[in-house]
Amino acid sequence: MKRLFPILSVLTAAFLAYALYRALVIAPTDALQGDVYRIIYYHVPSAWTAFLLFLINFVGSIIYLIRRSQKADILALVSAEVGVVFCTIVLVTGPIWARPVWGIWWAPGDIRLTSTLVLWLIYVSYLVLRRFSTSAQTQMLAAALAVFGALDVPLVYFSIWFFRTQHPQPVIGGGGSMDPRMLHTLLINWLAFLCFAFLICWSRYRLEVLHREIDEAHAMESLSGDRDSNKASMPLTRSGK
Repeated sequence: MKRLFPILSVLTAAFLAYALYRALVIAPTDALQGDVYRIIYYHVPSAWTAFLLFLINFVGSIIYLIRRSQKADILALVSAEVGVVFCTIVLVTGPIWARPVWGIWWAPGDIRLTSTLVLWLIYVSYLVLRRFSTSAQTQMLAAALAVFGALDVPLVYFSIWFFRTQHPQPVIGGGGSMDPRMLHTLLINWLAFLCFAFLICWSRYRLEVLHREIDEAHAMESLSGDRDSNKASMPLTRSGK
């Protein structure tokens, strides 16, 4: 597995470079927005990747609440960390795209923008809880928060179907149309992002497992040392008639 990781890293880097080439060169220019629209090839795949990672976090949290599985808890933690990174990319690229197209950086009343920001805040709170809480119930509380946070994902995704927002109606699955070259480039970029996210999650999962094993070894060593100290401090007694 250790030998496989560098190979996959090189292949993923090449895939990302190819996806970038398609986004900047092969995909045609949008007739209305011009070249600024090309940020869609990073904005949208980042959002889809974040949604998928938050779904994995949701499933892992549910499994932990039911079975107390440490592997599921680690998977939930890792997917939330990487999901927040991709969600941050969404929140950064969105205003960059919106400024030249809409004339504003942010529309406070837009349900999709607001719900995406709330989603990001929920999962940042999840990570803060995992990082700084010292309670024995931290994992359970975090899992419950993750289940609550996952409820916001469908609201973000379907908001443009049910509410009037600054965002245009979807061109995929919403009755619109998209140039096949644009669609293919969008899907290729998403697949490249998924490969990249998988590598990060894999590396972070292995690191978290190692970290917990070290903490457990230190705890066992400390417990063993306390027992030895207690034995050494016990007074010696001599039996006699």
